[in-house]
Amino acid sequence: MGREFIPLFEDWAATYDATVNGADKQYAEVFRGYEDILDTIVSLSGSNVLEFGPGTGNLTAKLVDANKKVFGVEPSPSMRKLAADKLSDKAAFSDGDFLEFPDPPFQIDTIVSSYAFHHLTDEEKQTAVKQYGTILQKHDKIVFADTVFEDAESYAEAIAKASQNGYHQLANDLKTEHYPTLETMKTIFSAEGFTARFTQQNDFVWIMEAIKR
Repeated sequence: MGREFIPLFEDWAATYDATVNGADKQYAEVFRGYEDILDTIVSLSGSNVLEFGPGTGNLTAKLVDANKKVFGVEPSPSMRKLAADKLSDKAAFSDGDFLEFPDPPFQIDTIVSSYAFHHLTDEEKQTAVKQYGTILQKHDKIVFADTVFEDAESYAEAIAKASQNGYHQLANDLKTEHYPTLETMKTIFSAEGFTARFTQQNDFVWIMEAIKR
């Protein structure tokens, strides 16, 4: 359920913000437009937000600045501490993950995440979305930004391109994590009672806005 990636985020916590700001050339395209991507999630969100994988709290901070109430669920202790330090008492954070998490302390109308949902297998993604459908009310939303590929061929091409460019860490990430295709995500959302819209942000990232029917 994604917890196998906790050691990675424990190691990455101290340099994560530098990476999203372009310090690591391998991931420059993955994080191109990062601030705009987060701003779009905020603009699509309601007032009471459950955030999965807040990491160091960058999206959380934007949500709070937009006067939204936020409950963050983060499995990495190091990331969670950085987020809590960054936000002081402006948002609450708890241990947990996409599938196992405490009840939010308020009724939510939006579930958000950025750069994290791919840590679940496709089967786990569907289990998660099914679970969210029991939490959300009609017209409430899931708003996720994550790496998604148009099809299996595009996925394979991205791995090959990363390897050709000498971006071996990126290529390994693409091979070992669970990046879905658009068709997979469309099928999952539809099957679990959501109407979804997908908007591409860069060569890797799409924003997925799924509204409960």
